[in-house]
Amino acid sequence: MVICVYGAGSIGCYVGGRLAATGAEVVFVGRERIARQLAGHGITVTDWRGAELRAPAPRYETSPDAAAGADLVLVTVKSAATATAAAELAPRLKPGAVVIGFQNGLRGAEILREGLSGTAVLPGTVGFNVVNRGAGWFHCATSGELEVQAHDDLSAWTAAFERAGLPLTQHDDMAGVQAAKLLLNLNNAVNALSGLPLKEELSRRAYRRCLAAAQREALAAFAAAGIAPARLTPLPPKWTPFLLGAPDAVFTRVAARMLAIDPLARSSMWEDLEAGRATEVDYLNGEIVAMARAHGTEAPVNERLAALVHDAEAGGRRDWTGEELLAELRR
Repeated sequence: MVICVYGAGSIGCYVGGRLAATGAEVVFVGRERIARQLAGHGITVTDWRGAELRAPAPRYETSPDAAAGADLVLVTVKSAATATAAAELAPRLKPGAVVIGFQNGLRGAEILREGLSGTAVLPGTVGFNVVNRGAGWFHCATSGELEVQAHDDLSAWTAAFERAGLPLTQHDDMAGVQAAKLLLNLNNAVNALSGLPLKEELSRRAYRRCLAAAQREALAAFAAAGIAPARLTPLPPKWTPFLLGAPDAVFTRVAARMLAIDPLARSSMWEDLEAGRATEVDYLNGEIVAMARAHGTEAPVNERLAALVHDAEAGGRRDWTGEELLAELRR
């Protein structure tokens, strides 16, 4: 049976690379720039624990036609490209194919279902960070899991993911899991505006206080919308803002028990800005702003973070100190 990774960038190449390296038949569909990067190199995947695997000759295509015949499709495109991906896949998917939307934000699977009527579309989240180090090398720089909506059809695939070291954690309530992941992803904007590696940024209290303010707004919006974020770490989501505001020594000691981050980790939003690409900020911080407005609350911190990221996309500032950013968000 064939797995197609559709929209294979950093996350897609890492996940698909591990699957291919451990015996699964994988076809990658993505952009020409990644195809050029892999030419002559193949895919090498490493992680923060020291693992290293290689897929020396991956099948990487740039045409949507390569998805035809796949039994399982992992959609890993950026959020803004979800509707386009669904339109491209619709005439090509074989009957009975299963689609998992491994994307940030809350609405990816919903958009895929709208365009893929009659197809089993499952929401999923990727709980770890992947850095594209060039020459076909993709490094997983944090701990985390693949989370997916529970479904009987996944039983045919669980062994392949386990062999790859990427077990699928299945949930009945993916809405809560996606909300919990979004709380963490609100840091993407803070990290991108800091210009620092994730570990260094999170080691500084002023940056964490920016994230805590954004998370408090998100928790209020979730409560207004009737969404209960799942508990993905030993700390309940509602307590996370308090930990973020703790002194550096306290935060470092407690956080180390919940999340491993190596010095290479960078947010995908930082990578997008580096490459001159549009970011997903409207599907992260912007999602909180839209939800707050829809339910009669406000999210000025998330609104300002989104505006600053859009300014950075246009060439604006990307070297905010924590103190400067916190003052800007408090204005």
